Amino acid sequence: MAEGRVVRAISGFFDVSDNGLVRRCRARGVFKKQGVTVLVGDIVMYDPIGTKEGIITSVLPRQSELVRPPIANVNHVLVVFAFVTPDLNFLMLDKTITAALIAGVEPSVVFTKADLVDEETAQRTCAIYRDCGIRTLAIATKQGTGVDAVRELMSGRVNVVAGPSGAGKSTLANALSPGLQLQMGEVSEKIGRGKQTTRHVELFQLDEDTWLADAPGFSQLQLNVESRELKRYFPDFTEPAGTCAYRGCMHVDEEGCGVKAQVDSGRIHRSRYDSYVQMYQELREQEENMY
Repeated sequence: MAEGRVVRAISGFFDVSDNGLVRRCRARGVFKKQGVTVLVGDIVMYDPIGTKEGIITSVLPRQSELVRPPIANVNHVLVVFAFVTPDLNFLMLDKTITAALIAGVEPSVVFTKADLVDEETAQRTCAIYRDCGIRTLAIATKQGTGVDAVRELMSGRVNVVAGPSGAGKSTLANALSPGLQLQMGEVSEKIGRGKQTTRHVELFQLDEDTWLADAPGFSQLQLNVESRELKRYFPDFTEPAGTCAYRGCMHVDEEGCGVKAQVDSGRIHRSRYDSYVQMYQELREQEENMY
């Protein structure tokens, strides 16, 4: 019996990587009766068959599990958005960060195409997330600027790349490891919108202990949280929330709200607060429609 990591799932078969050797494996037939699922990212025990195949006999406990995309044991989300082309959507960016935090996975933000904006704009945008305690980089991949810093962020982790099509994810991934030839999304020059090119979840090994997966669909993930709990996933709200006049303040309509006071004074960035209010209202609407 040996141990490996599932890197790909195709039509009921699972590719398991073990010290650089990838075997095409089947799961034990009893898994279905036991309700055991095998996900990309799982650490599994398997029985080798010949030199290229095997049977997965057990799935080891997971550190984390994402539902969309279905992937296990991720411990870092690299949230990749472009400063321009496509235009920066702060709501989608904040939703992606919040979805990662709700899933219990640390997010970092990487803004690409820094060569297409001025330095002041780049630093002002990065400050929104650095002020939240989120590690944030501005890079220009084609010029090689910041790629080593991204590599350092990812080192020793199981990373997923999340963000809109066209943000430069493929360019970044291939700069990190040129041999991968990944296609994570590209922008159509005619329409200026992203074109999704990755159709399934796949895990790639960058070095001995660093893994990278594309995460199609992660940015559109529905937030799996109650509206009253959403504020817990905005770290920039934590301290000012302690000054709210009401203990259960939702930071939306209440008088004497410490968070809104900080927004008005500029200490909490307006875009972050606007994203929170929109997410909160969407969750409230979903909850009301359930009853």
